[in-house]
Amino acid sequence: MSNIVAIVGRPNVGKSTLYNRLTESRKAIVDDFSGVTRDRHYGTSEWIDKKFTVIDTGGYVANSEELFEVAIREQVLIAIEEATVILFMVDVTTGITDLDDEIANLLRKSKKPVFVVVNKLDNNANLADATEFYSLGLGEIYTISSMTGSGTGELLDEVVTHFEDVPFEENERPKYAIIGRPNVGKSSIINALIGQERNIVTPIAGTTRDSIHIHYNQYGHDFMLIDTAGMRKKTKVKENIEFYSVMRTIKALEEADVVIIMIDAVEGLEAQDVNLFHLAEKNKKGIVIVVNKWDLIEKNNKTIRVFEDQIRQKIAPFTDVPIVFTSVLEKQRVLKVIDVANQVYANRARKIPTSKLNEVMLPVIEKYPPPSIKGKYVKIKYVTQITGSSPMFAFFCNLPQYVKEPYYRFIENQLREHFEFSGAPIQVWFRQK
Repeated sequence: MSNIVAIVGRPNVGKSTLYNRLTESRKAIVDDFSGVTRDRHYGTSEWIDKKFTVIDTGGYVANSEELFEVAIREQVLIAIEEATVILFMVDVTTGITDLDDEIANLLRKSKKPVFVVVNKLDNNANLADATEFYSLGLGEIYTISSMTGSGTGELLDEVVTHFEDVPFEENERPKYAIIGRPNVGKSSIINALIGQERNIVTPIAGTTRDSIHIHYNQYGHDFMLIDTAGMRKKTKVKENIEFYSVMRTIKALEEADVVIIMIDAVEGLEAQDVNLFHLAEKNKKGIVIVVNKWDLIEKNNKTIRVFEDQIRQKIAPFTDVPIVFTSVLEKQRVLKVIDVANQVYANRARKIPTSKLNEVMLPVIEKYPPPSIKGKYVKIKYVTQITGSSPMFAFFCNLPQYVKEPYYRFIENQLREHFEFSGAPIQVWFRQK
C-alpha cells in the first residue's frame, strides 16, 4: 500500500509548483514516467530510498466561483481521511487569510501528521514574516521556495519519518484490482462476477481499513478481488468524486498484482486513464485494459482494430497489453476478463531458464549488436533473469555505459517477441562483466 502525501491549501500558494518539483524537476529525488499528459495531479516521488505518491489537490477544484471554497474544504477533508501525510501550503507574501484559518481548523481536528509549509521564501527578507504562521496552532513551520527548491530537502527528511511501514505479506492468491474513472462500470462487473451466490464469495477483512478483499472461487478461478467501487463512506462531505476516486484507486493499485483498467467505450481512453496506466506500469503491476459498454458502439469489421490502435498510441511505449471488449450489461465476455487477468498474472511471474535465454537472445544480439560509439564496441557475453516481483533481466557486457535507450527498447521488444510477457512490464539492465 502506498504512502500518500497530499498537498492542500487555497489557490495560488504554489501547490502545483511544489508538486512539479517533487514529481518531475528534481531528478535526484524522482524518476518520473515519460509521455504522461500534462494535466495529471498525482505522480510518484522518492526521497532517501522511500517511494511515495504525491497528490496536488488544487487541480481538482471546481471552476465555478461559488463552488470554489466548498471544493477546497471537501478536498482537505478527503485528504485528512486518505493521505498518510498532509502538506498545508501557505503564502508568506499574503500572510494568513480567512480561508487559511478555515483549512487550519479542519486540520487541527485530524490525527494525521500535518506540515505547515510556508512558501515563497525566495530570499531571507521575508523570514521574519513566516513566524506569523505559528499562530495557526499546527506546530512547527517549514519555510521553502517551491520555485527554487530551497528548504524542500529538510521538509522531506521530516515527512518520510511519518510514513507507515508497509508489511510484506505472503501472497498466496493473485490479487486483482478493477480501477477506472467513476461510472465506467466497475461496480457492475464486480456484481456480474459475484452474482447473487454469496455463499461462494467470502468477504475478507482487508489489510487496509478501506478496501474490501473478496475471495472469488468459482468456475475454476481462485483469486482475491480488491473492490474499490462501492466503498465511498457516507460522510457529510459532498465529495469531489474524481479526487476521491483517485485517492482510493492509488491504494488499490499498490496492493494488486494485476490492475484491470476499465474504460468507457463511448468516451474512449481519457487523460486520467492514461495516468492510471502509467502509475500501474511504474509500480510494475500486470495490466489489462477492459473497454466496457461495447454494446453502445456502432461496429463494422474494422472497429475493434481501430479502437485498439488508438489505445496503444496513447499508452506507448509500453503497448504489449491485452485489451478486452465487454458489455457488462449484456454479460458479454465478463469471464474472459478474468481469464486474461490470470494469463497476465502468470506472465508477470514467468521465469525463463538462463540456458534458454542465452540460446534465444545471443544470436539476436550477434545479428543486431548495440551501435558503436566513438569506436567503442559493446560485447554482450550472456543474459540472466533476476528474481523480482516482475520480469527483470541483466545483460552482462564490457561497456554498459555505451548502451543507449533505443537499444534497451529493442531488447525489450525481442524478449516480448520470443517469450510470453503480455501485460507485464519488463525491466532490462546492462551490467559490467
